[in-house]
Amino acid sequence: MTVIQLNASSVPSPAVDLPDVLRIAKEEAEAEGLPYAGIVAPDDAWKLFINGQAHLVDVRAAEERKFVGHVPNTLHVAWQTGPALIKNPRFLRELENKLPKDAVILLLCRSGKRSAAAAANATAAGFKHVFNVREGFEGDLDDRQQRGTNGGWRQRGLPWVQD
Repeated sequence: MTVIQLNASSVPSPAVDLPDVLRIAKEEAEAEGLPYAGIVAPDDAWKLFINGQAHLVDVRAAEERKFVGHVPNTLHVAWQTGPALIKNPRFLRELENKLPKDAVILLLCRSGKRSAAAAANATAAGFKHVFNVREGFEGDLDDRQQRGTNGGWRQRGLPWVQD
């Protein structure tokens, strides 16, 4: 696996000219009435990230990133923290400290549910291009009530590392 070294300053923050996949996602989100810019498939999210067209922000708790794994070279702003997963009261402030409000942002969590809530919250706070990564890092629960086999970043074979 090749690991691409990126940081927040190496990815531009386009104001209006979105790549086609994001423009389509935005149109679909508007038609569905989503409270954020749209939903992006994991494969598309990876391509946008490595091509410098979007920032990938992991919103899972630090413990999840450490023990389950994470996408290399991504930003981290926890939507919820601690063992009880209490909403992080500093989420918006931390996101604002890392990225401008006109940045193209892809949010990733475990299954896509928390990142959807975080995307709605960021959009309501004035972030213009916040997208949710469909299926999240681990996907949905399977028949055995386990994750990792039913969609998600890892199941699709996209790059990830574990501490």
